Amino acid sequence: MCDEPKAAELLEWYDRHARKMPWRVGPADRAAGILPDPYRIWMSEIMLQQTTVAAVKAYFLKFTARWPTVVDLAAAKDDDVMAAWAGLGYYARARNLLKCARVVAQAHGGVFPNTLEGLLNLPGVGPYTAAAVSSIAFDQKATVVDGNVERVMARIYDIHTPLPTAKPELTEKAAALTPDLRPGDYAQAVMDLGATICTPKNPACGICPWRDNCRARREGTAALLPKKTPKKPKPIRLGTVYIARRVDGAYLLERRPDKGLLGGMLGWPGSDWVEGLVADHDAPIRAEWKDVAGEARHTFTHFHLRLNIKTALVPMDRTPNQGQFIPISEFDRSDLPTAMRKAFDLALS
Repeated sequence: MCDEPKAAELLEWYDRHARKMPWRVGPADRAAGILPDPYRIWMSEIMLQQTTVAAVKAYFLKFTARWPTVVDLAAAKDDDVMAAWAGLGYYARARNLLKCARVVAQAHGGVFPNTLEGLLNLPGVGPYTAAAVSSIAFDQKATVVDGNVERVMARIYDIHTPLPTAKPELTEKAAALTPDLRPGDYAQAVMDLGATICTPKNPACGICPWRDNCRARREGTAALLPKKTPKKPKPIRLGTVYIARRVDGAYLLERRPDKGLLGGMLGWPGSDWVEGLVADHDAPIRAEWKDVAGEARHTFTHFHLRLNIKTALVPMDRTPNQGQFIPISEFDRSDLPTAMRKAFDLALS
């Protein structure tokens, strides 16, 4: 039988191999008394939800340079924050980011709560984020379980129950291993282990600090774990967007409702997104519309989107029945969410 893995072995490995990330206080700095900034840890965790570290780094640096404290972010304009978030996806996170910042600034004097319960009371902070901030920012013993941790636990204990059914068992295993000393470093160490060694494909078992404790390695099943319940195929939704440019260069755009997909973001006016035939709809302004060859394609969490694109050049005296014209001096392609950027780029090609 394999011995139980020891947190000390993983922490020793982490002290030598911790990834350098802009929001992280490394083990050497923490040992020297430099403490993590809860604001930066919280922001990174919100951004990292269903997004890769590589994609998040540039956004994190942009946000923290523009809004270096939670009070600065709380005072920001909604439109500025949504525009800065454009392209990162899952836009409800940006709305919750602002809500949470304002609660921390107004109800907590700009200081994040340092308890799991207090963090869970903040808007947009769920169990995972609360545990991560509690552990990493405040070094409190909390069980932090993301996809990397689930994979490591499934392999260490050779658990073949498929996800998501296995989540409670994997969380229980992760909790039992979390140490009283350095729980914040330990939480990051397990995530680093999953991201760099215990990877989804071709895990580097030979250099893993827990290789002698891994039951899946002993059984030869590591590459098969964690097992997952097969996902249903994503449906395809169709829609139409209208890209109208006025003769002075202004573009016709609309801000989408706060709730729903791309909530609060600027976008091109258009039809609803539906499965099957696109429903009848009116153009947002009277014009001679031209069809663009091809379609803009984008994948959301639960469906694939295919957008037909129509373009038109309109005179100054036309009034839209949907959206408003944004002067060319105020238009920035990067303020658009990715699906809308794709439509714009295809229209210009």
